[in-house]
Amino acid sequence: MNRMKRLLWLSLLFMSPMLSEAQDGIPASGFLDPQTAQKPNEPESAQKPNPPQSAQKPSAGEEQIYASATDALNNGNYDSAISGFERVAAMKGRRASGALYWKAYALNRARRRNEALAAIAQLRREYPQSSYVDDAKKLEAEIRPEDPESVSDDEMKLIAIDALMNTDPEKAVPILEKLLQGNSSFKVKDRALFVLAQHRSDKAQQILLSIAKGGSQPELQTHAIKWLAVGGPRNNQILREIYSTSTNDEVKEQVLKSFIINGDKEGLMTIIRQEKSPELRHEAFKQLGPMGARDEIRQLYKEAADAESKKELLRAMGIAGDAQGLIEAAKTETDAKVRSEAIRNVGIFGGRAAVEALVSIYNSNNDVQTKKEVIRALFIHGAAKELVDLARKETNPELRKELVRNLSIMHSPEATEYMMEILNK
Repeated sequence: MNRMKRLLWLSLLFMSPMLSEAQDGIPASGFLDPQTAQKPNEPESAQKPNPPQSAQKPSAGEEQIYASATDALNNGNYDSAISGFERVAAMKGRRASGALYWKAYALNRARRRNEALAAIAQLRREYPQSSYVDDAKKLEAEIRPEDPESVSDDEMKLIAIDALMNTDPEKAVPILEKLLQGNSSFKVKDRALFVLAQHRSDKAQQILLSIAKGGSQPELQTHAIKWLAVGGPRNNQILREIYSTSTNDEVKEQVLKSFIINGDKEGLMTIIRQEKSPELRHEAFKQLGPMGARDEIRQLYKEAADAESKKELLRAMGIAGDAQGLIEAAKTETDAKVRSEAIRNVGIFGGRAAVEALVSIYNSNNDVQTKKEVIRALFIHGAAKELVDLARKETNPELRKELVRNLSIMHSPEATEYMMEILNK
């Protein structure tokens, strides 16, 4: 009877918290590692070895964004997926070639075919040896059907634009200018902008710049800004000028996003120092993470006076892979809400060094809520052994319950052994 009572007590202890954890976003099946989890909709190429151009060790931030973008793609949230894969591609890391392919795939699903073709062209240009190139050929064939009767007038124009640019780029520029001034569809005009951005003649740059500054074709302005960024460092100063002279927040946000593409940390920091709008400053903070601007993020964090700015900077710090910066913030931050955000990010981005730091924070802190955040972070990190050690020493019933609750939904030998240990008492 005593054993049956213990089993009943444990079932009541575990079931309700497990449901609440699932509602909080923790998978009931246990710890999910985005670096190893395979997505159900990825084709064979997703399982191939990474190409030589991107075989370096992945950063935690890169993997996190890639995993989130893949989830968004599988859920049909194409805009979010496109944005995520674009950020990963801009990081030029291990996942860059795959991110370009999946960006093209999501763009095609979102019926933004000219942009999908541009992403495929970028994949071929930057990662010609990637295993994703073969899949990109199949995707391109789907976007550009071979049957002429099934091709719309707009798609025929897109094919013609590409062909003319490859054979006689000097003749292409005046034709593209006329096309932009005419009644062609938005997607044809956007493709024309992309082609202009690849052309280094003064005339091509003048046309593109006029649209990017809002002098003509205002509906294309944000797209022209994006293609300017693709043009590289030569357009850095132009983008800074567009930001400083514009009164349109949407335009300003597009310029901020362009800094990920062109890697202009100096220009972005200048804008952050001068910008008065909290919303735009926070948008600028988001760009620093994928750019790997660790020193800049740390300095801004020290200077930040409000909690929301600090939280945004902590997320950027995690994406930038600055585990030590997050650990320092988690140990020294006095604002409870900001400290909780730091602890959460340590769990997500901190790597192996995070486990030791989190245990240290737990043992040196008397605040119950902070300890609970540490437990959650250790759970996210999959640190079952450390959670078991803490549970064995913990004398606070509330915290011990929290520890046992998290261990009960972790699939690890240490957690299972500890559950049996409780049952056999």
